[in-house]
Amino acid sequence: MAKKTWTPQEYLAWEQDQPVRHEYLHGEVFAMAGASAEHNDIVANLLRELGNALRDKPCRPRGSDQRVKIPETGLYTYPDALVVCGQPQYEDEKRTTLLNPTVLVEVLSESTESYDRGKKFRHYRSIPSFRDYLLVAQDDVWVEHYVRAADGAWMLYDTLPGGTIALASCGVELRVDELYLKVFAAA
Repeated sequence: MAKKTWTPQEYLAWEQDQPVRHEYLHGEVFAMAGASAEHNDIVANLLRELGNALRDKPCRPRGSDQRVKIPETGLYTYPDALVVCGQPQYEDEKRTTLLNPTVLVEVLSESTESYDRGKKFRHYRSIPSFRDYLLVAQDDVWVEHYVRAADGAWMLYDTLPGGTIALASCGVELRVDELYLKVFAAA
């Protein structure tokens, strides 16, 4: 049986009625895996911290239900969290697909770590507005922070317990310990 090839329009129409999210690239649709309790706790903490830090700034955080399209490569995906600064730009009138994220965040799992570090990051780097990439470990207190320099090069900063993540692109600092608050506490 031949595999179905989807157009972006078919994918978008179908995706809006699905109970789970799917990525789309070059005519193929890929189901996204579920998340662990640690993953969900980290994302909740991150969104709370970003929301508080960005309260009086021209940026806003978004959760994993915000679809992002990478115009240059055609990838439609759902980052674990993101920040958009200034006026959000959307692909459609329904405002379901964002085109101009400033900060993208992926919480790493065994099944997605290689993709998040490699091919997905390569897709993300083609977004002109994209300035900060956070890869957040879910089995240890550790955040890798990639920052786009003025010359387009990406600089890596490892942030460990007690450290601070400086998101210059949106003028905020996040304390790593707050992102992991209650994550490894006994259930």
